[in-house]
Order: sequence, then C-alpha cells, then structure tokens
Amino acid sequence: MNKALKLLLSTLFLFSLASTIVSISHPPKKIHRVLIIEGQNNHRNMKEGSQAMKGYLEETGIFKVEILSTPAKGGDMNNFDPDFTKYDVVLSNYNGDSWSQKTNQSFEKFVKNGGGVVVVHAADNAFPKWEAYNKMIGIGGWEGRNEKSGPYLYWDETKQKIVRDTVAGVGGSHGNQHEFVVTTREKSHPIMKGLPVEWLHQKDELYDRLRGPAENITVLATAYSPKEQNGSGKNEPMLMTLTYGKGRIFHTTLGHENYSQKCVGFITTLQRGSEWVATGKVTQVVPNDFPTREKGSTRK
Repeated sequence: MNKALKLLLSTLFLFSLASTIVSISHPPKKIHRVLIIEGQNNHRNMKEGSQAMKGYLEETGIFKVEILSTPAKGGDMNNFDPDFTKYDVVLSNYNGDSWSQKTNQSFEKFVKNGGGVVVVHAADNAFPKWEAYNKMIGIGGWEGRNEKSGPYLYWDETKQKIVRDTVAGVGGSHGNQHEFVVTTREKSHPIMKGLPVEWLHQKDELYDRLRGPAENITVLATAYSPKEQNGSGKNEPMLMTLTYGKGRIFHTTLGHENYSQKCVGFITTLQRGSEWVATGKVTQVVPNDFPTREKGSTRK
C-alpha cells in the first residue's frame, strides 16, 4: 500500500471517528408528536390559529404536529375517535359539542398514563359537565359554570400567594380587549425560568372570574384585570400547570385572536409549556425579542 493511500485511509478514519464523537456528545433532538384538536370554537379564525400554533411548535425543531378537526356543530361525534396513544401531547383549540363517551374515556386514559395536554384560551370553556376534563384544566368559564363548579383563584398582593374564593357567582367573564402586563409568580418553574418578571402582552381578552376544581394546580403567571376595562379588579391566573394521574397539563388563557397569538410572550410560553408537558423539563432558551414590561413584541 503506497503512502498516499495510507494517508487517505487514515484521514477518512479520523473523520469518521470525529463524526461519531460529535454525534454521541450532541445526540439528535427527540421529536415529540403533537395533536392539535380543532373543529368547533366560539372564537373566529381559530383554524388560522391552529396553523399558527403548529408553526410555532415545529419551528423549535422538537415537535411534529398534526391537526385534527372534529365534525361540525351538530355532527355525529361518534365519528371523532382519535388514537391519542400515537401522540406525546394533545393541544386543545376546541370549544364545542361534547365528544362521545368512548372518546372521553380514551382521552382520560391517555392523560392518566402520562400523556401531555395543552389547553389554549377558549378550550377552557368546553365540557362543563365532564368532571375529569374540569380537573385537567383546573378552572374554566361560561357554559353554566358557577360556585358549584369550584372556587375562583386570585393572587393576593398582601398575602403574596394564590387565594381561593368560594363566594357565589358566575364562572367566566372578561372586560374590553387591551394590552396588559403579565406577572410571573413561579420564577423557578422550568416554563418561566429566565423570563422577565413582568412583560407586556399584546391586545387580548383578559379572562377573569374563572372557577373550577382547582386541584393539583400551580399558577405560573397572573395579570391584573382593571375595573376601568370592565374587569374584575383582581390579579387573575393567566398561565397554569396541573397534573392528572401521571399526565402534565399546561393551561394558557391567552390567545383570543390571531393578533394575540402573534405576541412573542404567547409563542414562547406555548413552546415551553408544550415541551414541559411532554418531558417535564424545558431546554429552549428565551428569545432575544421577548417582550419587556414597557415594550411588547410580535412576530409575523
């Protein structure tokens, strides 16, 4: 074997060895499968919202997303029977007719066995009579919810903690749409770690007076609902995590409209919340264009 060939073979061997070392020290990211459920919603443009959220999740490089639509309002829900076991995360962008009992049971089993769930805005209006679902979302609104559904949750500035209010009253309301400041309450939680303590969210519905079982719940962030905007005058939960069986849930009340979902705060917490429900940790860094208290931030 001549010297030139020996040199070539040695070079190829060293290159192959280096590539192997790099691949071991930097293994490829695991791809988590996400199912977005849509099809009915009392909010406009939610199909566009589903497509936007699909893009936000897939741009991280750690999610592969499918979108599934239910039958239209009044349709045969027996035809809606997804195989939840194919996915790591189910994101609900749905608020409409009840699913079949079979589908409900299949979803409950998925979450109890460790499946992740993300609940976006009006999805917390859905299924007021489905006990397990209300435990998964913690608190919800409208559709007949009241004091029998569970307590209100507020952040008490004096006590510096979340308080539960069992007073009689409606479940679910909101004032005028406006920009508002979101305040982090659990700085060390993986979803919130590294985010500003306060940041300006784009024009949105600020949900208030939500109520429900509120079991196994951690309120990550709140926003003040001002009375001058026809709000509650309370610090209301905006971002929450919950557990149900072995499953993890991320509940965001943000995201009423397409312009609300373009907020970098919404996008980032959706991405990080989805990773947390899938894995229990967050590897994504906080983007440089994340909003501050004084200045909002949007993406096209």
